[in-house]
Parts: sequence; structure tokens; C-alpha cells
Amino acid sequence: MRLSTAARYSLRAMSDLCIYLERTENPVSVSDIAERQNIPVNYLEQLFGKLKRGGLLESVRGAQGGYLLARPAEKISVADILNALGEPFIFGSCQTDKGCENAVTCPTFNLWRRVKGSVDEILEATTLKDLSVEKNSLLENLENFTDPEREKIKNLALKNLREDKI
Repeated sequence: MRLSTAARYSLRAMSDLCIYLERTENPVSVSDIAERQNIPVNYLEQLFGKLKRGGLLESVRGAQGGYLLARPAEKISVADILNALGEPFIFGSCQTDKGCENAVTCPTFNLWRRVKGSVDEILEATTLKDLSVEKNSLLENLENFTDPEREKIKNLALKNLREDKI
């Protein structure tokens, strides 16, 4: 199971917007967020359109226009963002509305249902505010940063970049 690019970009962009709005009440332009997050601006505009239709963003027109959160960051969950995008977290076809013809005898059916339930709880309990607090904490402690898993991923990404794999 993978989180889609749309979901990853939207979560990063919404977190960026939240952090920016903590400092000012001015609308934030999509192009500014796209630049900070290294997301193609046209793609981010499409994603923000979905998030606006999902009731998570408000747009302001004009020269100083941009986007604002439609409700407080602590009232927007990660699940809300994924749902607005139409990106449900699904663990196998047996967990969809169509179901699976083997569900009755499948030994893993309940496992995937429990995993999905746990993930859903986390996504519903984690707010946009939580993500911005995490980002601020990472930035504040950057010089003392010691997360072996992130360090491993960073080193792999740098290696792949040097070898033109990404």
C-alpha cells in the first residue's frame, strides 16, 4: 500500500499553509507554497481545487489573493484531507465496498480490517495543527537531528540523485 503523490503533496502543502497562517492572516498563494514544497504549481492548483470543494480551503481573489484554511487547523484531520481528495486508505480489495468473494474463508481478512481500523483512527486523530507542530519541532531541533530511519532515507535519496535514478 502506498500513499499517492496527490495525498503526499496535499499534506505537505496544507501543512505549509498552516505554518504560514500561524504567522500572518494573509492569504497564501499557490505559487509560493509550490515553490517552498517543490511541487508543480499547476498540479497543486488542481489539488487545492479539490480541497476547496471539500470544504477545507477558502480562496481570496485579487492581487493579494490566495488561500486560507476554511476552519481552524486543529479541526482539519489528515483523514479530512484524504477524503477531500477522494484518496481513501484501502488495504486490499477485500476492504472495499465491493468486498471479496473469499472474505468468508480468508485468514487475513480480519487482519486487514484491524490494520485499516487502526490507520483510520490515526488519520482521524492527527490534525493539520499536529503536522505543523511536528514540522516546527523538526526545524527547531535541526542541529540535534538524530532520526536513523530518516537519515537512512535521506542518504539513499542522495545516492539515487547522484546516480540519476530520480
